Amino acid sequence: MKLYEYFEEKTGTGVLATADSEGKVDAALYARPHFSDDHTAVFIMGDRLTHKNLTSNPHAAYIFIESGPGFKGKRLYLTKDHEEEDPEFIDALRRRRCGTCEESDYIAKFVAFFRIDKVLPLVGSSD
Repeated sequence: MKLYEYFEEKTGTGVLATADSEGKVDAALYARPHFSDDHTAVFIMGDRLTHKNLTSNPHAAYIFIESGPGFKGKRLYLTKDHEEEDPEFIDALRRRRCGTCEESDYIAKFVAFFRIDKVLPLVGSSD
């Protein structure tokens, strides 16, 4: 199964971990990634700590825990390649609209494209 198919089929909880240039780590909840091709994961993000960290350190890890019993999921090791700031592109990429949240609470400003360096299962070192 291709990675983009996996993420279209599965639901769960995702965490994107980044670190600044001094190695101070941050972890934030993130939705499932989008994919522009088999080797590129794409995340929508606001102008917050995760984005700030990526300006000084392009490396990140995304952990996805599938819904349901057990410990199933994926770990993606990533390197940021580039980003886009086009609001129309961001809106078109969204899977769902924010119907109950305040727009002032979270405004997506960036689409970050990451090269996928390595994929591992949630637990263990191989599928």
